[in-house]
Amino acid sequence: MRANSEQLLAKLGRWSSGRGPLYLLLAVRLRALIDDGELPPDTVLPPDRALARWLAVGRGTVVAAYDLLQQEGKVVRRQGSGTRVCSADPPALRTLSADGVVSPLLLHLLAPPDGVILLTCAAPDSPPPVLIEAYQEAAARLARVRHDIGYHPAGHPELRETLASYYRARGVPTTAGEILVTNGAQQALTLLAKLLVSPGDTVLTEAPTYPGALEAFRDAAALFRAAADAEEFCAALADRPVLGYAVPTGQNPTGGVMPALTRRRLVRLAAEHGVPIVEDEVPAELFFSGEPPPPLASYGTPGRLITVGSLSKLVWGGLRVGWIRAAPPLISRLARLRAIHDLGGDVLAQLASAWLLSRVDELRRDHVGVLRRRHDHLRAELVRELPTWTAEPALGGQTIWVRLPHGDADAFAQVALRHGVAVAPGRSFDPSGGHGDHLRLPFLFSEETLTESVARLASAWRDYDGACRPHTLRALLV
Repeated sequence: MRANSEQLLAKLGRWSSGRGPLYLLLAVRLRALIDDGELPPDTVLPPDRALARWLAVGRGTVVAAYDLLQQEGKVVRRQGSGTRVCSADPPALRTLSADGVVSPLLLHLLAPPDGVILLTCAAPDSPPPVLIEAYQEAAARLARVRHDIGYHPAGHPELRETLASYYRARGVPTTAGEILVTNGAQQALTLLAKLLVSPGDTVLTEAPTYPGALEAFRDAAALFRAAADAEEFCAALADRPVLGYAVPTGQNPTGGVMPALTRRRLVRLAAEHGVPIVEDEVPAELFFSGEPPPPLASYGTPGRLITVGSLSKLVWGGLRVGWIRAAPPLISRLARLRAIHDLGGDVLAQLASAWLLSRVDELRRDHVGVLRRRHDHLRAELVRELPTWTAEPALGGQTIWVRLPHGDADAFAQVALRHGVAVAPGRSFDPSGGHGDHLRLPFLFSEETLTESVARLASAWRDYDGACRPHTLRALLV
């Protein structure tokens, strides 16, 4: 099928009326038409010269827009056959996409660009010295192990008991039988999605929320109900989604913290409507005001409250140890499911994690102190270099949620990449495709790196903000 020129022009509308380079504005509009089904799979798009003539722009603008869409897996360009919207069976790269937009978080992990400051992944950028000590202790412990083949699908008994004690100390009665150890929190979310979500089921999430969870639920072919705030999240439980997913403490990406009264109400409504709640506590230990709030499981019936945690944010992402706390029957089912794919995690890493958890208060105090200083430094740099941007202070976690004064964050992210800094645009965090004017910025790096990052962002913003103004005026006058 070939795109009708008049219909395509009508669909493009006032595509050039935004801010930023014209090719990015054109690519953003074409991407939206493809994602919305206005340009179906296998549609042949106009040749470069023809579309440039119709839009009164240079041919280079159309070529750059098409090339960008090809990099994103939206179109295919072949010599002699033109430019065509990708078929319904997309290439492998598009399996990384969030509502059709390639997730920069996963893409930059798989293929990190050279010479670029990666602000796309919010995780410590180096292992702390205490991790080395933990592995030394674990190695000594491992040397004494006898009569143990090393396969523990539910997790090493020592770590499971340590985690049970960790939750008991936080006011949640827990036994080792209520703990499943996983290879990081991402595996925990994937296991829960595979077990609890069937194709077409609705999962209730916050908007914005952690993209890794969205990817896990999308892989299970879930549908999404996105709640803009805690009140909307609570109200949506009446529709009985198959489960709810929330990050109440140090919310990713906003850094927000859910008040205690709201937590109680959420747990009560979830029980009334029979909706399991998955609480992601991965950033919870990074609470800025002392000890983190207790888990949701401390407020209600354990059977429907599932807690996911890991040491990736408190210690280091390379320590691939996470866990699920849930009712024993669910833990047993999850352990059987995990055993199909993975007979157990790294025993040495689990023993090191048990040692680290016994010192969690010390770890939290030291790490959070550094994070707060860097949080304040990043916000001060943004105020100085980019005063038109809006960034509310975080109450915990390791990221702030930035709103651009105008424009499209996906388009700006492309400009920023050319200035040597990779940022995560807001649509990656919203299952409904909203928050297109937001960015997530982590404050984990050194003050020097944060200063340089903001300087590059400011340079990119100057280019993005002013590049298209003459072109836009010309397009409006034509």
